[in-house]
Amino acid sequence: MDILVKIRSQGLVLLAFVGLAVHFMPSSLDRAWSQPRFFESAEAAGLSGFQLTSGDHRKSYIVEAIPAGVCVIDFDSDGSPDLLFVNGGSLEDFQKSEPSALKHALFRNQGGRRFAEVTREARAGGNGYWGMGCSVTDYDADGLPDLYITAYGPNQLLRNQGDGTFEDVTEQAGVNDSRWSTGSAWSDVDLDGDLDLFVANYIELDRSNLPEPGSPAYGSMGRSGLGCKYLGLSVMCGPQGLKGAGDSFFMNRGDGTFEERTSTSGLGDPQALFGLGALFANLDDDGLPDLFVANDSTPNLLYRNMGNAEFEEVGLVSGVAFNAHGVEQAGMGVASGDFLNHGRLGLYVTHFSEDYNTLYRNEGDLNFSDVTTRSGLDRPTLPFVGWGTLLLDADNDGWLDIFVANGHVFPSVDELEQPSVGPYRQQSLVFRNLGNGRFQEQPGLLNLEQEQSSRGAATADFDGDGRLDLVLSNLDSSPALFWNRSSNGNQYFRVRLVGTGGNRLAVGAQVRVRAGDLLQLREVQSGGSYLSQSELVLHFGLGNHARADSVEVRWPTGSTSILNGVEAGQEITIRPPAGQTATRRQHGL
Repeated sequence: MDILVKIRSQGLVLLAFVGLAVHFMPSSLDRAWSQPRFFESAEAAGLSGFQLTSGDHRKSYIVEAIPAGVCVIDFDSDGSPDLLFVNGGSLEDFQKSEPSALKHALFRNQGGRRFAEVTREARAGGNGYWGMGCSVTDYDADGLPDLYITAYGPNQLLRNQGDGTFEDVTEQAGVNDSRWSTGSAWSDVDLDGDLDLFVANYIELDRSNLPEPGSPAYGSMGRSGLGCKYLGLSVMCGPQGLKGAGDSFFMNRGDGTFEERTSTSGLGDPQALFGLGALFANLDDDGLPDLFVANDSTPNLLYRNMGNAEFEEVGLVSGVAFNAHGVEQAGMGVASGDFLNHGRLGLYVTHFSEDYNTLYRNEGDLNFSDVTTRSGLDRPTLPFVGWGTLLLDADNDGWLDIFVANGHVFPSVDELEQPSVGPYRQQSLVFRNLGNGRFQEQPGLLNLEQEQSSRGAATADFDGDGRLDLVLSNLDSSPALFWNRSSNGNQYFRVRLVGTGGNRLAVGAQVRVRAGDLLQLREVQSGGSYLSQSELVLHFGLGNHARADSVEVRWPTGSTSILNGVEAGQEITIRPPAGQTATRRQHGL
């Protein structure tokens, strides 16, 4: 396959046709430190003008407590990742059943570690309904990334018009779910070449009959955080005691419109569980994207893709519905990755305080084991309420580390003096992968002057230095942006996949990289974390290896690309082999 190579060096551009596209990225690794370091500078980056507003400071109703996500999207296609922050709403407008004047915020990456807000000119401010989360797609296969925004109220599909603006195409596309939607995720579930949409829904909340904090009819809040009382405090009610909502699934027709296929797909959630985080991932290595849904205070769901856009729910038999003790947890955020470097994607799910976040090891054939305790991850997370979570290689050593954004839901917990329950504003956590199945907490890596009640989390290399940075959305506050200043000398390279047909983002494609004794697996995934979206470019740390011995891409079409001897310190762009652009894989027919 003849694909353009670009090598940038001291202002010169050299071109050659050698089988892949290569864009060398700047690499200036300071060797002063031996472990990752992050430095927060959202204000200096120009992001402090946005504030995530969600009701008032008392958080009397559950809708105020659970927004909101952040999405990494290169909306102007200049190669630098931009940011969309989802906003919530005002309590006054909520009680009046009126749209809010609050807007989401879109920031363009200007380079030089600076962002400029372009919300108004880009027409990305939203529809005025209480925002929850977002995900990135290219639903119409025009090569431009689009946005899907979930809300308490009508969701929005924003089509990227390629001129720096978005157009609301929700109604004409047929993806309007007017319920309380939370997590959304995209994938080509039937491998017909275009991206389909799953939407998790949370609660059927009747705003005309809202239970007041401390309402005795809803019982007492126990260890798992249920009811309207918590450790003697009167708090918001829910989710237990309130009515859950089923989920939604929309099949892409390939002409810019969708067909609702919730019931026939098997993804409707007839039990009406409290859905929050959602993520498509090929968990059984059969080439078909499976679906994991993190449910709050109810069992998680795992849907096995049977082919032909039909799914079977196997969460209980697969071992991910509950933790190792058979207990349902307060599932919120979810991340998927090969944290053991054994060629299979595991899962990490965040939960409420006085319970641990759960790490599930993939044993193969959709069987999972809760390995949280043996990995050293149970006790450190007990005091925290976890939300956005990421599996990322923070130090470029070739092993996926864990990041968790934390923040309580009850401001009144600051009145308590119990070490088992963290304060309302909580520190985020970073766990370093030791490479032997265990993780170690890395205190002091995030230099945030004031802790926040954080929600959404995403990662990207915002400044193009070969190190993954972090961005958080913080409830009733401005965002946090952590620049990665790790300087351990470890190498890296990055893979940008450009698909063909209706899946230009190559969602669902997997890349396997071998570098000496390192064997890594990454997958292009839309959605995940907590109502958020990370950069779609795949990042590989190489440790002390100067090159990757082999890079194998398994495309959703079924074709494979193999590259050998890829040098470190660069970003490579790979397209499918010639002759594979119209290939369609069919399963279960």
